[in-house]
Amino acid sequence: MKGISFLGRWADSEHGKSGRVYSNLRKIRQFLLIIVLAFLVSGCGNLSEYQDIVEDLGHIAKELEQESVAGIDSHESAAESSGQGNAAGFGRGSTTEESLKGAGTLEVHFLDVGQGDATLIRQGEHAMLIDGGDNSEGTALQAYLQSQGIEHLDYVIGTHPDADHVGGLDVVLYKFSWNQVILPDVEKDTKTYQDVLKVIKDKNQPITRPAVGDTYDLGMAEFTVIAPVEEDYGDNWNDYSVGIRLSFGENYFVFTGDAEEAAEEDMLQSGMELSADVLKIAHHGSDTANTQEFLGEVQPEFAVISCGEGNRYGHPRAEVLNHLRSMGIKVFRTDEQGTVVAVSDGTAITWNCSPSESWKAGEPGK
Repeated sequence: MKGISFLGRWADSEHGKSGRVYSNLRKIRQFLLIIVLAFLVSGCGNLSEYQDIVEDLGHIAKELEQESVAGIDSHESAAESSGQGNAAGFGRGSTTEESLKGAGTLEVHFLDVGQGDATLIRQGEHAMLIDGGDNSEGTALQAYLQSQGIEHLDYVIGTHPDADHVGGLDVVLYKFSWNQVILPDVEKDTKTYQDVLKVIKDKNQPITRPAVGDTYDLGMAEFTVIAPVEEDYGDNWNDYSVGIRLSFGENYFVFTGDAEEAAEEDMLQSGMELSADVLKIAHHGSDTANTQEFLGEVQPEFAVISCGEGNRYGHPRAEVLNHLRSMGIKVFRTDEQGTVVAVSDGTAITWNCSPSESWKAGEPGK
């Protein structure tokens, strides 16, 4: 099993460097610092001789800052008038290139955490995490976030209480600052889940419960809660999974945790928009989820399967792979390819690797 094979491999890649978005002001400060250092290195330690140059640069910096603020104010005014916050105009087919100008990119890191789930999402200086892998992945997940320059998370979503989804979240919640934790309104009396709840309690923060239709901003992106639709799924923890539809410009991503057939049917009946360019395949490619009806409603161009190499559950199952293949959906797999990263510019999506061509199903009980 690759385990944490994503460490280091992605941190130095081209997408990892180019995906970060910096403000004009930060660039200006860096530029001024370089000039000052150049003076000092060249032996020109008396900066008073360059007072005129420094003053001119200061004027330029001020003008650029004013232009940036004016652009932000203009965007926020337009957003407020539409009543949709920062995500105004982000409906499918309605976004123009102009509305995304300066927004940068959306990065979605499907992390290789073995037989588990963890997804880092970044938009500009904003970030969120969906799930945290098993208990053994917490420290490595922390290291990966730090390698990406993450210091703060806007949102942390634990889709449901199973250990392979929330096991590493206690480390992340303890080590990083964050705004909101979203968990389903269901209890599971396991040490793994109680560890997560304890960190939240120790930080004296409330838990946000998901409600279908609720929408949250993530920089210039936004996500809408699409599951769980029902309040009671009995003792099937998977069907309580928090599902979201993430949008950035004209690109959409759907995540449904481990939601199985009953929860998928409820999503289909809810009337919520489910179409997406990318679908995070539910329950690691299990055939108890990912029904042909659900796949047909989402109609993704790409699918990502997060599962461990040689896992004992037989994920991904042949039935699911056959559905995906018959629909012409391009598939990425963490068990074969390690961490998979998608980068959206609001119109097109690029990947850090090519789709898998093996179509190899897992072997149950291996």
